[in-house]
Amino acid sequence: MVMNLANSFLARARDGVAWRGLVYTIFILHFVFVCQLLLLQPLVSASDSKTNSAAELFERVAQSVKVKLYSDALDDLNSAIEADPTLSEAYFRRASILRQICRYDESEISYQKFLELKPGHSAAEKELSQLNQAKSAFESALTLSSSGDHSKALEFVDKVVLVFSPACSKAKILKVRLLLGVKDFSAAISESGYILREDENNLEALLLRGRAYYYLADHDVASKHYQKGLRLDPEHSELKKAYFGLKKLLKKTKSAEDNANKGKLRVAVEDYKAALAMDPDHIAHNVNLHLGLCKVLVTLGRGNDALNSCNDALNIDEELLEALVQRAFPCIQFLQRGEAKLLTEDWEGAVEDLKSAAQQSPQDMNIREALMRAEKALKMSKRKDWYKILGISKTASIAEIKRAYKKLALQWHPDKNVENREEAENKFREIAAAYEVCDSHTNTCLTLSLPRH
Repeated sequence: MVMNLANSFLARARDGVAWRGLVYTIFILHFVFVCQLLLLQPLVSASDSKTNSAAELFERVAQSVKVKLYSDALDDLNSAIEADPTLSEAYFRRASILRQICRYDESEISYQKFLELKPGHSAAEKELSQLNQAKSAFESALTLSSSGDHSKALEFVDKVVLVFSPACSKAKILKVRLLLGVKDFSAAISESGYILREDENNLEALLLRGRAYYYLADHDVASKHYQKGLRLDPEHSELKKAYFGLKKLLKKTKSAEDNANKGKLRVAVEDYKAALAMDPDHIAHNVNLHLGLCKVLVTLGRGNDALNSCNDALNIDEELLEALVQRAFPCIQFLQRGEAKLLTEDWEGAVEDLKSAAQQSPQDMNIREALMRAEKALKMSKRKDWYKILGISKTASIAEIKRAYKKLALQWHPDKNVENREEAENKFREIAAAYEVCDSHTNTCLTLSLPRH
């Protein structure tokens, strides 16, 4: 009996120990699981957070580039690289942005760093090649521009630099300068306008756009651009030179016009010449000065000088003339030059110019009157002056007529001019005809309408 009780007690004791062991084991397993959760969760969270943070960063960078806030995009990428120097994508994006804004040396360093982290990356190698092309083309464009080959330099900028570096402000400004160099003023206005839309206070763009308007003779608009630039930087040397140079030119031009209107013609001539000397390249304005000077010189009777001035006005490039839309200018130019040719007795040239003027302005009475005078003068010039042929005055006596005839007939007899016989025969016949006309009218030598041979 006692033994049975003892065995029963021991069995229950063993069962209790087993249960306690089981409970303990379960406790330990739960403890380990909880510890794993507590210790690993921060690592998982950190990894997820890092991935999410990079995605947010690159999205923010993309948005900044989209609205052309390149400095903000670069700040974000620089901060990301500083926090994690192994973030390869940040190097690639930074290199691409730096290439677009033509910071070529910095861009190359970023591409090289990316390729260290991602060797053989085809897209990076391609963009690095484009960077080198753009850098070389930009340097070539600067060299060509300095040597005066604006057209070739413009090709490098347009076809290479701005293709691979579309946000390069230096290249855009250079392009405007080159357009001014090739005298494409309308294109220069457009290109500088794009720059000012992105940065309305860009001093170089204001200067160059003002200069383009200046060379199109739109002086009011040019002055406004110069003034805006000077309000931003009163000591900007190029803006000051352009603004005060324009004021001086307009002042001298007004002085010339005022003196011409007041009849102070010689003073007006000097003013016109002084204004023309200020900027020989300002064709659109100088054509007006040449015409004004031509008109004054015609009034003064200085035909040859007037003709030179009118010719200078007519040498203006036809394409530029069309761009200026100054349709009245050709008419005025031909009128003034026609008047000048009348003074120099170039009758045929005068008729030709005045006919051109009349075709462009058929209702202008001044042109029609000038054309009639020129045609009459041309007709009179084709009459033979027998006095002049015999070398005598209109009051010559019969004896003087005979003496002149004998002298000239002897001089131009064909037998005495063997080497130039044909010319001598023509001259001899003309002298004989002159003598016959004069002798038949006793004391009067007539002027007859005979065509020249």
